[in-house]
Amino acid sequence: MLKPNVGHINYLNCLPLTYTFTKKPSDKFNLFKDVPANLNQAIMQNKLDISPVSSIIYARNFDKLMILPDISIMANGDVQSIFLVSKKPIDEITNDKILLTSQSATSHCLLKIIMNKRYYATPNYTIAKVSPQNPIPDKDATASLFIGDDALYLKYHQNKELYYYDMGNQWKELTNLCMVYAVWVVRQDFAQKYPLETMHIQQYIQNGFTDGFNNLTQAINEIAIDKPFSFSQLEEYLHVIQWKLQKEQIQALSLFYQYAFELNLIGKLPTLNIFHK
Repeated sequence: MLKPNVGHINYLNCLPLTYTFTKKPSDKFNLFKDVPANLNQAIMQNKLDISPVSSIIYARNFDKLMILPDISIMANGDVQSIFLVSKKPIDEITNDKILLTSQSATSHCLLKIIMNKRYYATPNYTIAKVSPQNPIPDKDATASLFIGDDALYLKYHQNKELYYYDMGNQWKELTNLCMVYAVWVVRQDFAQKYPLETMHIQQYIQNGFTDGFNNLTQAINEIAIDKPFSFSQLEEYLHVIQWKLQKEQIQALSLFYQYAFELNLIGKLPTLNIFHK
């Protein structure tokens, strides 16, 4: 019996789906929980059949992947979980050194686009190990980029001597569009061979977000009990993040890819190949 391998982002931005996976696990597929960077790598190594990936990963591999319809990780304005922490105002950054977390790919491109298109800056970007407790560990660096739970933590634990910038808000001010941070993809070879299974998993994930969100109070109290956030902080965050992929999100994704192409962050302008149920 076929049991596809399915990835899952083990971050708070997928808490409703995590709740569903916990309460109503499916025996139709194997579930692999990990950070975005590892899931990105796993699906490109054919270790996963379906997975959320950083949006930019689809653009770099669109000839091998298809986007599952109706689901994404997006926000319209503030995202609360992608922050640039800086020693000086963002509009004073020029060729400064900026430290990037190794955990994500889309956030790197988003920052580079914002710095180039909005502030006409070309900083020196370096992958480094950063932590909320020591946000800019390199004395030669001006700023650090944080994602996920670490970024959300920094939103509520700010140092008055540093500057904090929400990258979702920066994108909104640049484009007046929402931002799509991750999409769910299926390998083309798998989708062509197993279209019915692909459709069932897509529906399980979409319904999983809906069911989890409808039980958000319980999800926060049970799944996120050990997180360093108050109930109200998590509730606010999970009303900022949305999980849809419709016309507006497709438009925003297309512009993100256009800018990434212009800055040579991707080699080709991708076609948005949506898997049809």
